[in-house]
Amino acid sequence: MIESYLLKNIAGYIDGQWVDKADSGETTEVFNPANGKTLAEIPYMAADETRRAIDAAKAARANVPDVKTRREWLEDCVEALTEEKEEIGRILCLEHGKPWKEAQGEVDYAASFFRYYAETMEDALAPQKLEEEAKNCKWTIYKRSIGVAGLITPWNFPIGMIAKKIAPALAAGCPVVIKPATETPLTMIAMFQIMHERLDLPKGMINLVMGSSKDIGGELMSNFDVPVISFTGSTGVGQLLVEQSKDHVKKLSLELGGNAPFIVLDDADLESAAENLIANKFRGGGQTCVCANRIFVQSKIYDKFSKMVVDKVKALKVGDGMDEDIDVGPLINKAGFDKVHDHVKDALSKGAELVAGKHPDELDSDKNLFYPPTVITGVTHDMKCCQEETFGPLVPMIKFETDEDALKMGNDTVFGLASYIFGKDEKRAHKIISNLHFGHCGYNTGTGPAAHAPFGGMLHSGVGREGGEEGLMEFVEAQTVPDGS
Repeated sequence: MIESYLLKNIAGYIDGQWVDKADSGETTEVFNPANGKTLAEIPYMAADETRRAIDAAKAARANVPDVKTRREWLEDCVEALTEEKEEIGRILCLEHGKPWKEAQGEVDYAASFFRYYAETMEDALAPQKLEEEAKNCKWTIYKRSIGVAGLITPWNFPIGMIAKKIAPALAAGCPVVIKPATETPLTMIAMFQIMHERLDLPKGMINLVMGSSKDIGGELMSNFDVPVISFTGSTGVGQLLVEQSKDHVKKLSLELGGNAPFIVLDDADLESAAENLIANKFRGGGQTCVCANRIFVQSKIYDKFSKMVVDKVKALKVGDGMDEDIDVGPLINKAGFDKVHDHVKDALSKGAELVAGKHPDELDSDKNLFYPPTVITGVTHDMKCCQEETFGPLVPMIKFETDEDALKMGNDTVFGLASYIFGKDEKRAHKIISNLHFGHCGYNTGTGPAAHAPFGGMLHSGVGREGGEEGLMEFVEAQTVPDGS
């Protein structure tokens, strides 16, 4: 079992109080994917607890303080996350599996959202007086808190994803009800412990319910007192939320699945492209929505680039994330492992060649969850690894001839979250970028989202944005006041 001074309470949090038992008495276990050992037993909550959390959050609206105080909350979170980076990173590593150093980097990433909104919220939320008079009135636009926010986060970034949501929500003055993934709730609990101890929050301002996705999500969606939902997860669940939102016309911010193309043109700096691919692809063991899923390489450089990537992949160290110098940890669970296994097996059966990693016949998720970094060449777009998001350490190399081919294949997906392109000719590259239907497109970089810039998807990858002023506006309603006095 895990021990940490940040986990004094393995519990939910409702109306300013720790709740260590679900109404039903049910519990669920949290496992370390590196060794299968139980880390903790958490209460498995459902609709009733969620309803109480919503009621507490609704009551807190009457006690939300001014912008200056809310800014101080965010500043205190930055300080706390910075001070506790190592311990939060350790907890994150143990329940997720990503290397400890990488987990600490995620804590820094989380802190950047609190920092950004602390620095910008006062100006962004200030009333806007319009210069032009109309209809014999002076006009002012006020930015009002939308109300109670339901925040639903995935397991792959246990603290990064909640920071992207809770920082702008608190900045806007929205009380929150949070549902973390049951695979990785401990990092969230640690963050709540910090906020409970360090922030002078009104009771009900932050609430944590853990357990049934169906029951908790169902209550958040059916409850009139929750006007906004911010969700990160699968497209299938996102589509369900859209259907469930119609009765109350809820505002939705949805970051959903991806199928990112990584395009390498024949004039690219190949060493830089290869290094960026490795950093992008194997972060979190390839379990990120923004990591490269389809690697398109122009035929002239295909063999040379493939060899460079293979050499770098073979140098990666796989193991328990708490061990020193580990680059890639385990996958989160058996289902995740088996999906990667299935994609590799499917590709090989259709003519792809395994050039790095182990043959799927040598691997078994019943033995452990460490899937070796794998590269396959000769990939075609009819293979599962191109049609579906693999969410694991697989690099499928696809050859293309012309820029038009790369653009056509890159866009050959219903998803539109992240994309990447490498090439020295800026005009040529931006011609492709301007026609890629992805909300994020890295040019000569594999970097993902940042706090100061809006991030989100097109098509089946979602609606709304996180980060930047746009992320704050997801929790705000504009109120227009014409003054005729």
